[in-house]
This record gives sequence, C-alpha cells and structure tokens, in this order.
Amino acid sequence: MTTFTVGQVAELLGVTVRTLHHYDEIGLLCPSERSAAGYRLYTEGDLTRLQQVVVYRRLEMPLDEIAALLGDGADAAAHLRRQRTAVMTRLGELNELVTAIDRALEREMSEKPATREQMRELFGDGFKDEYQHEAKQRWGDTEAWKQSQARTNRYTKADWEQIKAQQDAVNAQFVAALRSGEPATGEAAMAAAERARQQIHDHFYDLDHDFHRKLGDMYVADPRFAKTYDDLEAGLAQYVRDAIHANADRHAGP
Repeated sequence: MTTFTVGQVAELLGVTVRTLHHYDEIGLLCPSERSAAGYRLYTEGDLTRLQQVVVYRRLEMPLDEIAALLGDGADAAAHLRRQRTAVMTRLGELNELVTAIDRALEREMSEKPATREQMRELFGDGFKDEYQHEAKQRWGDTEAWKQSQARTNRYTKADWEQIKAQQDAVNAQFVAALRSGEPATGEAAMAAAERARQQIHDHFYDLDHDFHRKLGDMYVADPRFAKTYDDLEAGLAQYVRDAIHANADRHAGP
C-alpha cells in the first residue's frame, strides 16, 4: 500500500500542513496508517477523501457541512456528480453576473441616461410616472421645469444614485433634529433645510429661498408629499416646512 507523509500530501494537493493538521484535529480527515516510527501516514483512500474536501471548500461550503456530506455513505462517484452539479450551477450564476456587469459597464462608459426601469429600481415607490405627468401639467411652462428637464435628461444611473444618497442624508438630518427635540427654528433644522435647498439648486433648477418656501408649503398641503415625510417620522412634513420657512427668514434681506 502506498502511503504519504503530511508534507508529501501538502505538496501533492496544494494544501498547507497546518490545514491538514486542523482537518485531523476536527476529525474531518485523519491519516489511516502509521509508520514504524509512529508517524501518521495518509493512504490513497485518504487522498481521495481530501480531494473531495478541497473541492467542497472551493465551493465555499462550511467544514461541518462537508463532514456531514462525506459521512452520508455516498461513494466517490456520487460526490463527484454532486460537485459537478454545484459547479455548473455556480457557472450559470457567474455567467449571468458577468452579463449584468458588462451591461452596467457599457452604460457607464457610454454615459447613457438612466431608463425609467432603472429609476424605479433605485427609487422604488418614490418614482411614479403619474407624478411626472402631473408635474409637467402644473409647471411645464415654467423656467424651473425646463431647467430641471434639461439637467435630469442627461443623468445616468450613477448620477441618480448620488442624488438619492444626498436626499437620504438630508432626510436623516431632519429626522435627527426632530427626534432630538430641536425646534424647527433651531440651527440644526435650518441647516438641514439649507442643505435641501442647495441640493435642488445644484441638481435640478435654480432655487432661491422664496421659492423654497412654496415647496415647503406643498410638502404639507399635498398628502402624497406629507406621507413621504411622515412615513419617515411622525410630524416630519410640518417640521420640514417650518424649518424651510425659518431658514428663508434668516436669509431674507433687511
């Protein structure tokens, strides 16, 4: 019978001696023979089991699950078939992932504007076609609407991801101020209001403080806007409106 030392097995199958010792300690793979001097030796059968362990580990399977699989009485051929199925499944998933990455890369490289499907994916229920249609009917003839359309029609998905992250950060700032007990006229609340105004000004259309007042009033008057804020924190819509007015007041001229 051919036998192998720990060092020989490590070299043959590309595993470390430390790993082999660990497998021995937990009972996953124990050398079956001993030399005349008392050294533990691996047999051909041990190497077959080790090969099965190595493949399962490359499939990112935990050691306890591997031990359970190898202890179910299945022969080597059954394990190979099981491993082949797992690898083919992984290949299919990876091929799909590569395709998705390639498409995303193509969009980023070409800087194509985000599609409506991508917008829905990013904003969820916050993106509604009917809102867009209604907004066009209400403000389509205004300079702000034209300016906003000219900017946003060029935005890629990456641009919208950045905008959404900024919006979420502003909302979190409002929520933190409200929860802390700070009044809407407080510095933290007004700072959040100014940050919200600046974000709209930078990404959508020129927004002065007087126009921002009107938006703040709409956040309370329109039930859909109010719900968006109040779903984050009870009473937030009114708090945001009041903070916007307070911030506009402090920026008003003499």
